Amino acid sequence: MKKQYLPQKICVVCKRPFSWRKKWKTNWEHVKYCSERCRRQS
Repeated sequence: MKKQYLPQKICVVCKRPFSWRKKWKTNWEHVKYCSERCRRQS
């Protein structure tokens, strides 16, 4: 997958867009946070 075509989501905490990462490939539909920091703040 080329980087320019990666899916994006909006973080529910910081409201910033973040892109698909390889480590999320098995559960992308469940990812809500862009980082561990945002996940801890929720």
